[in-house]
Amino acid sequence: MQSVLLSMSVFAFVGAVSPGPVNIIAASAGAQFGYHKAVFHVLGATFAYTLIVFLCGLGLEQALKILPEMTGWLTVFGGVFLLYMAFKIATTVGTENARGLKKTAHPTFFEGVLSQGLNPKAWLVAMSGVSLFVLKHSPTMLYLIIFCAISFVVCFLGVSVWAAAGNYIGRYLSTTKRQATFNIMMGLLLSGTVINMFWGY
Repeated sequence: MQSVLLSMSVFAFVGAVSPGPVNIIAASAGAQFGYHKAVFHVLGATFAYTLIVFLCGLGLEQALKILPEMTGWLTVFGGVFLLYMAFKIATTVGTENARGLKKTAHPTFFEGVLSQGLNPKAWLVAMSGVSLFVLKHSPTMLYLIIFCAISFVVCFLGVSVWAAAGNYIGRYLSTTKRQATFNIMMGLLLSGTVINMFWGY
């Protein structure tokens, strides 16, 4: 049991902390608004991924049957939404105080849910994890609940690392020019991940 838990944790952490759209948005939010506001995005993404893991555990066999079609739709809708987020990030107007942006401008919990829920990679990673650590053990439901709990904690920590890194970078965004440059770079980086997603598909 202990070896399985360790493997689950390592698998979940690698998936959560690796570069991707959700983490780029978290870093951008941390830099512009501080961690205490970026945490809404972090919580939304964490909730969504945990729900994805749970849904995959309940219906992996059925999901595998419709995976090609589901991946296609997720790629399209996810790509459009992430491009919108990239545009939103790149065009965010800075102030003399990098943390002085409007309170309503920071990524919301719901946007965190969408950015994770519409990410094909999240579904593929979740299904891989379920097939490796849940379906091969009994009782299956117990292992699914354990994997969901680990996924929640580790995903929160992994995305938080990016938000905290952005929060640290935000200390150096003391002028509107630096903020604008950073926002454009993050927007382009997020757009690049979307293009790569379409290219791979």
